[in-house]
Amino acid sequence: MHEKRIEIRWRDVDAYLHVNNAVYATYLEECRDEWIAGVLGESGDPWDFVLARVAIDFRRELTQADDAVLVRCSLARIGTSSLTLTEEILTVDGQLSATAEAVVVARDREQGGSRPLTPAERAALERALPAK
Repeated sequence: MHEKRIEIRWRDVDAYLHVNNAVYATYLEECRDEWIAGVLGESGDPWDFVLARVAIDFRRELTQADDAVLVRCSLARIGTSSLTLTEEILTVDGQLSATAEAVVVARDREQGGSRPLTPAERAALERALPAK
C-alpha cells in the first residue's frame, strides 16, 4: 500500500466551507500517479496509463481545519490492459473520509486506445500485489 500526505489547500474549500467533492478526485489522483511511477520504476512509463473509471464513496466531509489528509492506494487486480486500485482518503488522525475504486488502463500512444501490459510492466505490478 502506498500512502501520501496532502495538505488541504485554501483553494480546495468551497462556499460551503468544506473540501469540494471534485478535489477528492484530485487527492486520489496525486497518490495514484505517485504509486504508479514508484511501482513501475524503470519497467514502464507512468505517462502510458490513463484513468478509465473512478467511483468515490464519500464518508465524512473535510474542512480547512483538518489541515491535511492521508491518501492510500493499493493494487487490487491486474487485467490484460488494466489495473484496479482501491483507494481511501483519511484525516491525519485516521478518520475515513472517502473510499474509491479506480481502473487505470495502459494506453497505446500511437493508436490512441488501450494496449496489453508489457511483460516488464506486469512483472513490476505483480510485485505490488498484496500478499494473500
